Amino acid sequence: MNVTIIGGGAAGLMAAAALLEIEPAARSTIIDRNDALGKKVVISGGGRCNVTTGLLDVKTVLTKYPRGSKFLSSAMHRFTPQAVATWFETHGVPLKTEEDLRVFPVSDNGRDVVKVFETLFHESAARVLLKTPVLRVEKSGRQFLATLKGVAEPLISDKLVLTTGGQAYRHTGSTGDGYAFAASLGHSITQLAPSLNAFFTQETWPSEVAGLSFSRAKLTAKVNPSRAFTGPFLFTHKGISGPAVFALSSLVAFENYSAVAPLPITIDLLPDSSAVELQRQAEAHIATNPKKNWANTLATVVPKSLVEILLKELRQPGERHAVEVGKKEVARALAWLKAVPLHVVARGAGDEFVTAGGVSLKEVNPSTMESRLCPGLYFAGEILDIDGYTGGFNLQASWATGHLVGESIAATMPKA
Repeated sequence: MNVTIIGGGAAGLMAAAALLEIEPAARSTIIDRNDALGKKVVISGGGRCNVTTGLLDVKTVLTKYPRGSKFLSSAMHRFTPQAVATWFETHGVPLKTEEDLRVFPVSDNGRDVVKVFETLFHESAARVLLKTPVLRVEKSGRQFLATLKGVAEPLISDKLVLTTGGQAYRHTGSTGDGYAFAASLGHSITQLAPSLNAFFTQETWPSEVAGLSFSRAKLTAKVNPSRAFTGPFLFTHKGISGPAVFALSSLVAFENYSAVAPLPITIDLLPDSSAVELQRQAEAHIATNPKKNWANTLATVVPKSLVEILLKELRQPGERHAVEVGKKEVARALAWLKAVPLHVVARGAGDEFVTAGGVSLKEVNPSTMESRLCPGLYFAGEILDIDGYTGGFNLQASWATGHLVGESIAATMPKA
């Protein structure tokens, strides 16, 4: 049986590896337009490659996917984050789990992850075609024909696997070609949008506190219905970034916003305290320290650099004694900290920057990853309408769906 895998990213690499490990005699060809396999894998996580998540409960892991969680259930239970970690360690890549539950190679080098597959393919009958763009795919009877640039005869196979990724990080080869291939074979492509991005804001004051971070804040996008996420974030020279921002960007991936029509958001810098509790604490502190000035009083709640922004935004003099500040002014300052107003005008690059949307999940069997419309056609990874939050979840989805493709194709091979 001949198998063609278009796309040498995480999903394609794992699909080929799983197939080879179950059926070493399988004749598979991995095609990629790049000059090396796994380009996006290597650069993910800032070059360290956030292989998977340290979360072990699969039900909890599945809550980290704004789109595709139900569809992923079968693949994720069959190849869990723990199974992924074991697979890589068994193949010679020791891993470490950091405090935030992100899992990296001990070497902090994404190249080590890709080398596993390069070694597997080199030692097997698998064929790798690099720097080879695929021009089109078609089905002829029960077989698939892939027309390759610079190659006279089309590549013929019994099974075709599309793992071309989305259209983020286009310099790594994720140019969206796979969507056209899927559509040519009868599949629907949902609306596409960038996800896991930073936010650029209309307000310029974040640049004055660039680098200031909060380990826990609640970010809310004022859309209908509102979208919110609680987690770490930081201010940048152009707006805000960090895990909570990436997650919120995923939740509003299909919202249109610009300098003309900005997206209003608020940031609760003190999500674990109510406004009433904060007011009570502030009044108690003022009563105990009546001669402390207002700026220093606020600096007991948030960093002084942000206090200066607050005072400027609310036009409150900070040099007054705290006891001279009226209750309404205190409440107004605390309300600002509970809902810092910002207006998002553009998306900025994030740590992963994936594509939301893709091949419609209604048209793919979640138990096998095989097309419901075109027998012998399989999908895995970001080409599907699946995307997760930052933290190893997108690579985990690619490993899991890719592995299931390999298993499923192996199960269809005639037994000796």
